[in-house]
Amino acid sequence: MAPNPTTFEQPRISLAKLAPAINRAMVALDGALELDSSLRDLVSLRASILNGCAYCIDMHTLDAKARGETEQRLHAIAAWHEAPFFTERERAALQLTDAITLIADSHVPRDAFDAARTHFEERELAQLIWAVVVINAWNRVAVTSRALPGEYEPG
Repeated sequence: MAPNPTTFEQPRISLAKLAPAINRAMVALDGALELDSSLRDLVSLRASILNGCAYCIDMHTLDAKARGETEQRLHAIAAWHEAPFFTERERAALQLTDAITLIADSHVPRDAFDAARTHFEERELAQLIWAVVVINAWNRVAVTSRALPGEYEPG
């Protein structure tokens, strides 16, 4: 469903058009990530919820559904602490996602990092950290530029 243009602020700026080399570099960085797509969907959706990025919430929900994620888990990601639908590994990834996304609040506490370290080998942990960093960057681009949700279609 397309947004109602009278209700929502229209896009402010197209960073992709005005800074194409940087946009291509971000797309390349995003494409270089090597993390399980299901886990990456959860991490991307959770960070986008925390950052209030409607465009990215829409995108990552659609991507996750297209890859077979359940509605129940997608709805519960906003309150993953309370929901029994996630594995310990996913919970560790979500805890680290919260800590990195809200870095000013807690500076990524050791327990969040150590929990992730127990569930991920070093190389995969590095990929997870980069995945959280990349989605946070995209969230900031989309929120600042006012990217409109409702136009994305999974590729």
